[in-house]
Amino acid sequence: MEETAKAVGALGRAVALERVARQRSGWYARYLWAFAAGQLVLVPMAVLWRGPVSGVVFGVTNALLVSGLSVYAARQRVIRRGFGVKHGVTIGSWAVVFALAITLGTSVFGHGVAFAAVAAVACAAAPAVGAWTETRGAA
Repeated sequence: MEETAKAVGALGRAVALERVARQRSGWYARYLWAFAAGQLVLVPMAVLWRGPVSGVVFGVTNALLVSGLSVYAARQRVIRRGFGVKHGVTIGSWAVVFALAITLGTSVFGHGVAFAAVAAVACAAAPAVGAWTETRGAA
């Protein structure tokens, strides 16, 4: 009987720990919202700007965004179950859309403003959907 009580107590602690992890994992949604907002600036910059100065400005801006988000993510103490797969799918989806947007925007659409606007929204969609699903999952 005592072993059963210990097992029930251990399961109760595991459930409580998972609940706390789920509540504190809201940081990832904020991370993805910031990443999505960054795409609304970076994608038009990459598609519309020309020349070496634009490449340097894009590179520095992108490095600042990624560095800031990486420091923010590294400081978080809670990562909930399934984080690696979710992050891989979200960033992998973004990478495919981003590569297509930059390739098509610079070669096919000739640095068009309309295409840059659509491409920015398309590139922001994957992290925005990830943030939305993370918010729903953390509730």
